[in-house]
Amino acid sequence: MARMKFICDAERCIECNGCVTACKNEHEVPWGVNRRRVVTLNDGVPGEKSISVACMHCSDAPCMAVCPVNCFYRTEEGVVLHDKDVCIGCGYCSYACPFGAPQFPSQGTFGVRGKMDKCTFCAGGPEAHGSQSEFEKYGRNRLAEGKLPACAEMCSTKALLAGDGDVVADIFRSRVLQRGKGAEVWGWGTAYGSAQGGKS
Repeated sequence: MARMKFICDAERCIECNGCVTACKNEHEVPWGVNRRRVVTLNDGVPGEKSISVACMHCSDAPCMAVCPVNCFYRTEEGVVLHDKDVCIGCGYCSYACPFGAPQFPSQGTFGVRGKMDKCTFCAGGPEAHGSQSEFEKYGRNRLAEGKLPACAEMCSTKALLAGDGDVVADIFRSRVLQRGKGAEVWGWGTAYGSAQGGKS
């Protein structure tokens, strides 16, 4: 079975935040939670890089290791999900995650944190696929519908890739080989293809 993974190509990301908007719209994510966000390094400086960050669905997920109630679990596709009915909102997962994926919703009474929320790779949750309770807690289950995550499908430059880890790695590898390294990387033509080089 395929192992689902995300890869963001920093040479293609233009910080449009289309992936963030697509995720919030698709799943009606609660106010104050961004399951995906765009981080820019060296903003405003020549050579700045932007990358779309969310839960990376780690093979050895630190959130799973520190959760005292074992609310995190891994699907057959390698997607790391959590059960909000089991979650006690302790926040250990948010401290352990290097990507800042698990977050507290900021709505509600001051001091009441509630259950953690995180990227689900558009794979829903433990409830019945397509049920109203699944959508209300975790969002739409696009994987069960045979679709890829909304964030990757809405990426205008195809910087954000999602799907079978082997396929995604092959796409990224071919891009890197085509555009080269170092000074060869810079420029629209090398990142997105040119009349001479073709596109990927």
